Amino acid sequence: MILAAEAVAASHGFLSPTGVEIAFVLVGLFTFGAALVTVTTRQLVHAALWLVVTLGGLAVEYLLLTAEFIAWVQVLIYVGSVVVLLLFGLMLTRAPIGRSPDADSGNRWAALTVAVAAAAALVWVVVDAFRTTWIDLDGPAAGSTEVTGASLFQNWVLPFEALSVLLLAALVGAIVLSRKAKANAEAVADAAAEAGTDASRATAAGKEGA
Repeated sequence: MILAAEAVAASHGFLSPTGVEIAFVLVGLFTFGAALVTVTTRQLVHAALWLVVTLGGLAVEYLLLTAEFIAWVQVLIYVGSVVVLLLFGLMLTRAPIGRSPDADSGNRWAALTVAVAAAAALVWVVVDAFRTTWIDLDGPAAGSTEVTGASLFQNWVLPFEALSVLLLAALVGAIVLSRKAKANAEAVADAAAEAGTDASRATAAGKEGA
């Protein structure tokens, strides 16, 4: 198997990419652009929708890498669950549909620095871990559901559960914020109604005195 992988690596170099490799690069560039729009737009609903496009692009990348199971997990869990949870959070907090000037905290350069550092660290870790690993894209699908599930729930079960708790906390926080906003709106409406009632009473009293 090692000889076959070396033969595949030798037959396809960087100067002679295959159709799958070209499609992988194009989809990657499109996904990168969608991710940039997601974090730079000031419309919260548009950011959530562009996040759907970004996660869908990642699913296509997994398909091009012959990881069909991971691709469908990406669609079912992230596109079908996480984004729906975000949309519910936006609806519960009554997020504005249009532009939100307060969505920008003014720390763009700090955020950009952190993002570039995190991306560089991630690329370095992936390249160092899979430096000598080659995937035959023209061959059968690599890996199986059983192997992926065993690796996920044996080696990565703690981050998996931590993520579920984080999402639950986000949903609870959205409900709390929506209730506070509703209570504040009702208090303002009651105060306005009382002020209007007092004004009408004063006006009526003035007319009677006249």
